[in-house]
Amino acid sequence: MTFLVAGIDGGQSSTVAVVGDERGRILACGTSGPADEIGVAPESTRLRDALQDALADASRRAGLPQNACFEAIVAGVSGYDGRIRGLPPQLPSPRPVLLHDAPIAHAGALAGLPGVVVIAGTGSVVYTRDVKGSEHTFGGWGFLFGDEGSAFRIACDAIATLMRAEDDGDASFGPEMDAALKFFGEASMRQLAHAFYSGTVSRDRLASFAPAALRHERFHAIADRGADRLAALACRAIGAAEAARVALTGGLFGDDRFRRRICDGILAMHADAQVVEPRYEPAMGALLLAYRELGLDVRELHE
Repeated sequence: MTFLVAGIDGGQSSTVAVVGDERGRILACGTSGPADEIGVAPESTRLRDALQDALADASRRAGLPQNACFEAIVAGVSGYDGRIRGLPPQLPSPRPVLLHDAPIAHAGALAGLPGVVVIAGTGSVVYTRDVKGSEHTFGGWGFLFGDEGSAFRIACDAIATLMRAEDDGDASFGPEMDAALKFFGEASMRQLAHAFYSGTVSRDRLASFAPAALRHERFHAIADRGADRLAALACRAIGAAEAARVALTGGLFGDDRFRRRICDGILAMHADAQVVEPRYEPAMGALLLAYRELGLDVRELHE
């Protein structure tokens, strides 16, 4: 008898859902908006809508009926700590599982093998799981207290540098300032600050400036500090897991210079470390964990 499973990656910038059948075959993927609940009110529908809409989109693309039920659904959500602060999602499964997004990134990147995953997207975190299933988390303190090497932190620090340059009358930052204002469509740095504090420019929108910032040499030192911190945390995680396999995942690793900086930093501290390409995206990792919920050791996914 055939059955359906689903995995969902609920991030700070977007949400991705993937549905599969009993053989590990991917049927379709779907997307929706951000799912994290940082600062939301009790009546917030942010998490609920993101998970349900992404799953509905994937189900529609797979040609499934609207009342389709899934044997298991695993959803990893950025910043999730075991509590839902807004309205809870209604997921069509007798086995709905919500957890932090680090385990699904790990499951996807390493396809169930022990090791370390370094996540650098809108936020950042280092997570490890050893052969016995013990897990450790390093970093991931959120956009106020940490998230070094994340898109938000790099973008925020770059913009703060421009604001200080304006205060100091340092005209040498003119090209970088023009690039930032053009990116956000604002006429001045004061207006950009107001747009962020008023919510017109969201956290994920601010974070989206990071790749553009990384193209400017003046901001390389900011990115290097973040990369060095993530490399140090990765090495701490290697020691905790006693597994030297490290996967790097997240949008910032699309920048070659940033990626090389972290790889070089890890290898300088742990010469025996093996930095590997992630096998699957986090949503696929959530799908693998959904199979595990059913007692199935599925490690290979296919179209």
